[in-house]
Amino acid sequence: MMSQGFDLNGNYYSYVNNNTVPLVFIHGVGLDHKMWKPQIDSLKNYSTLTYDLLGHGKTDLTLNEITLDDFSKQLRSILKFLKIDKINLIGFSLGSLIAINFASKFQNVLERLTLIGTTYKRTDDQRSKVLERFEQAKLNKPISKQAMKRWFSDEYLKSNPKIYDQFMKILNKKPEDHLNFLKAYKLFANHKDNIEMIKNIKTKTLVMTGANDPGSTVTMSKSLSNDLLNSDFIEISNGKHLCSIECSDDVTMNIINFIKNK
Repeated sequence: MMSQGFDLNGNYYSYVNNNTVPLVFIHGVGLDHKMWKPQIDSLKNYSTLTYDLLGHGKTDLTLNEITLDDFSKQLRSILKFLKIDKINLIGFSLGSLIAINFASKFQNVLERLTLIGTTYKRTDDQRSKVLERFEQAKLNKPISKQAMKRWFSDEYLKSNPKIYDQFMKILNKKPEDHLNFLKAYKLFANHKDNIEMIKNIKTKTLVMTGANDPGSTVTMSKSLSNDLLNSDFIEISNGKHLCSIECSDDVTMNIINFIKNK
């Protein structure tokens, strides 16, 4: 059974209930719940929940500043509205940082945690590059084509022009949406890891990243996996940042194997 719409706090969601522990997907900054379409299409026998983060897609954002705690409260609100007690949580990029924050607060809700394309222990140079992109975005300088280069291989974009057009439309935002995007991007760009908090997460975790991801590197993901108490790491061959789309079969198979492997 599928339901979609808004919870009591105006958060947009899409929920398919197949009487299994739901797989809950958190998208990245500047995107929306539709980025998970390849996974949702492949997981017809599973319960799945996707939603638009605050200030993204169909979910409004009225706060002037946004924190990871705010995003965690948002997810908790949706789960309570849908009366969901246990989940398998999957986050991508900013969504991974939210998933980590959520896991630190609500471990009793989680069966499994999957983190895809997560920044971790950025070097000064890596941090300065992200902050530079944020400054460009603040000045309304186009960063969409740069993002596409980081997210997908050239070969994939040439072979999938519809994907290119789809993501360019998502990235080129209306003025009011751009302001909300900047609030989330500021949080992402300035994020500093709480390593002690991460080391206290006991939930069984899978960390994945694309072999060719320039921003959320293999080194970062291995380090994150090592610092988590109960974690495995998988490198997605030929993937860049949005390996969940370009290498969707591999990513989805790894998620399924992970949640099945009790």
